[in-house]
Amino acid sequence: MSGARVLLVEDEPIIAMNIEQLCREHGAADVMTVASFEALVPDILDAGKISTAILDIRLSDQWTDDFARLLQDRRIPFIFATGYAAGHQVFEPFAGIRIVEKPYNENDLIEALAAVWSGSLDPA
Repeated sequence: MSGARVLLVEDEPIIAMNIEQLCREHGAADVMTVASFEALVPDILDAGKISTAILDIRLSDQWTDDFARLLQDRRIPFIFATGYAAGHQVFEPFAGIRIVEKPYNENDLIEALAAVWSGSLDPA
């Protein structure tokens, strides 16, 4: 993950802080954490602003699947880190995207990030 610019979309503050610290410990150059779509900077997906993303599939009362599709369209690699089981129907359009289920082991999260960072989008 050395030099990665990570977008973290997570609405649980303690989880967000832990993931941010973990990313930095593993070489991320920058971690931008947002807890809602309203907090997203409008041009965040412009070329070069982020290199990978970590998404919770649900933020309070909002699903993030539309945003995940936008990431796919822009070819920005991402993973889901979520409390929803990998078999949940919301993940059907995202075959090949890694899903790390909460509560997760830090090694599982880093392994999934390393895989997308290296270009491997094979399912976990």
